Amino acid sequence: MKLTWHDAEEIGLLLIAAHPDRDPLTLRFVDLHKMVTDLPNFADDPKASNEGILEAIQMAWLEEYRDA
Repeated sequence: MKLTWHDAEEIGLLLIAAHPDRDPLTLRFVDLHKMVTDLPNFADDPKASNEGILEAIQMAWLEEYRDA
C-alpha cells in the first residue's frame, strides 16, 4: 500500500514502530517531514504537505506513543 500525506493514522503507526522511544512532541516539523518522506511506502509529493497535515500525523503518532 502506497502512503500519502492523508494517511495520518497509518503513518503514525509506522513511526511508532520505527521509533518507539521517541516522543513525537519533541520533533520539529522539518524532522517529522523527513521521517515521513523516508518511509519505504511513502509515495506522495514531498512538497504537498503543510503544517496541518504534519500536525495530524504528529497527533496520530502521539496517540500511539501514549498508549504504548
